[in-house]
Amino acid sequence: MTDLLSTVRRWIALDPDPRTRSELEDLLQAADGGDRTAATALEGLFAGRLAFGTAGLRAELGPGPLRMNRLVVRQTAAGLLRYATEKLTEAHAKVDNPHDVEGSAARRIVIGFDARHQSDEFAYETAEIFHAAGWEVHLFDQPGPTPLLARQVLVKDAEVGVMVTASHNPPRDNGYKVYLGGELSRFLEPDGLGVGAQIVSPVDREIAETIAQVVTEDFADSRTDAQVRAEVLRPAGVHTIGQADRDSYQREALQLLDAQNYPHRDITIVYTAMHGVGGEMVTELLSAAGFSTVIPVAEQFAPDPDFPTADFPNPEEAGALDLALKAAVEHSADLVLANDPDADRLSAAVYDEQAASWRQLSGDEIGALLGRHILDRGPLRQGWQSTGTGESTAPAIGNSVVSSRLLGKLSAARGVEHAETLTGFKWLARVPNIIFGYEEAIGFDVDPVHVRDKDGVSAAMIFAELIADLKAKGITAVQALDDIAAEAGVYLTGQVTIRVQDLSQLGQITAALRENPPAEIAGSAVTETLDLSRQPLPGQEFTEAKVTDALIYLTDAGDRVIVRPSGTEPKVKCYLETTAEPAGDAAADVSAARAKAAERLDTVREAMNSILAKGPQ
Repeated sequence: MTDLLSTVRRWIALDPDPRTRSELEDLLQAADGGDRTAATALEGLFAGRLAFGTAGLRAELGPGPLRMNRLVVRQTAAGLLRYATEKLTEAHAKVDNPHDVEGSAARRIVIGFDARHQSDEFAYETAEIFHAAGWEVHLFDQPGPTPLLARQVLVKDAEVGVMVTASHNPPRDNGYKVYLGGELSRFLEPDGLGVGAQIVSPVDREIAETIAQVVTEDFADSRTDAQVRAEVLRPAGVHTIGQADRDSYQREALQLLDAQNYPHRDITIVYTAMHGVGGEMVTELLSAAGFSTVIPVAEQFAPDPDFPTADFPNPEEAGALDLALKAAVEHSADLVLANDPDADRLSAAVYDEQAASWRQLSGDEIGALLGRHILDRGPLRQGWQSTGTGESTAPAIGNSVVSSRLLGKLSAARGVEHAETLTGFKWLARVPNIIFGYEEAIGFDVDPVHVRDKDGVSAAMIFAELIADLKAKGITAVQALDDIAAEAGVYLTGQVTIRVQDLSQLGQITAALRENPPAEIAGSAVTETLDLSRQPLPGQEFTEAKVTDALIYLTDAGDRVIVRPSGTEPKVKCYLETTAEPAGDAAADVSAARAKAAERLDTVREAMNSILAKGPQ
């Protein structure tokens, strides 16, 4: 207990935030006086340190090294600064005319933040640390979407990009995403495929080790004590990422449209920003694109870090779109569009005439519709350029391994290259010559050459273009999905989710499956098992960066089951997919195949619930 209290006192001495410092001081005083509840609380807050990984940091706000707070962010920023500086120095030492990296004007960082509690403060802390070290700092002038920040990494050829966001996590969470670009990325990944993308292993581990060095060396603030004790203010001497950059993003996005071949705009759109930062950028982009009837959900339009109408501000969560669907009925809308709080994801709902009700599309359904639209159109942007240094310049379509296999089948039918990657846009962004990428968790990138991450803003515009074109042809989105099934087969997806309290249980569940792998699932023999912690996806090289805790089971019936721990939430996800081949192209044939696949999906779901129930809970 003495060592713990000493550690807490040391943390308090370094903590620049009077709120978290006061909270710790109260707990310390109580614990020092024998209050066991306070001591237990301190033990929980100081039981370790937030792990810095490929997703950066993400956790609940609060004091101590296991929560998101200003001291954790400052230590993280200082470690990131040291890592970037050391690698740039190493890069310069390898050229014919090395020069002092400390004097290089090319060192540049771009920093963005959303509207969550303390996002701006964490961004300002990062800006101050890099600015004090002589870096050229570009900082959001107001809360903004993640894709705007991702684009700035490329536009400004920045070595580092930081986005402060917890995406669609609960209100008390926040996070810290890191992108690399410029000279630094080109040095670390000479093929150029990582420029502007989020970090991957082993870079995440190396940054984490550097952060640990900074903490061990008693990282101290360079400001005066009075400045340390005050609230963080926007640092002076930094460049602003402001209206001109938002306008530039809009101009670039509008170039994705094909007004000559897809001129129709006659649809009514209901849009919700889910209390996030996408509202103004999305509605202004849709208006500029010619969609004149866009109805925002007023209760959810303005950024609000408390998310008063959504306890879990994820558009995929049950009830999250209730207000938007209500507005869609009131205004006889054609389409509902929804972003998550940092606007990097997109959800959509359409009216299903057969069911006589509104229907929220799954990520796989949106991915299939967008994928076919882009296959029909070709690369969205005129003058599309290949990415990377490989010999092939053929455009490619990509999706994550946990997404449906449908887009791969459709791409093969069209003679277009298709790539399947590990989960996360950090991998999709690294697919050479990719023109469209998606993952089932409503993440889509319709312009991956210019935004190397999922982008719910430009995807909203292109999906609106797609729906308007279908309406002009007298086709519903549901009918369009049936057309895709007639061409490539029926692929139905679903999930089984196991939530845990103890994060250590995540690995235990997959370990139990490795120890006792299923020989059959729902009465169908398992014909192939892939363990991505030990082998690569088919046709790919197995590297340290691609080691991931995921198990894939393929069955004789054509089913696919994938089990993996979530990378951002305390749960294990089990992804299910069943298939059926329509007997013909007629609507009745597709309906019969869809019913067969749906029945099989229910059976597989029941079987996996039973299998997972035998593991750690």
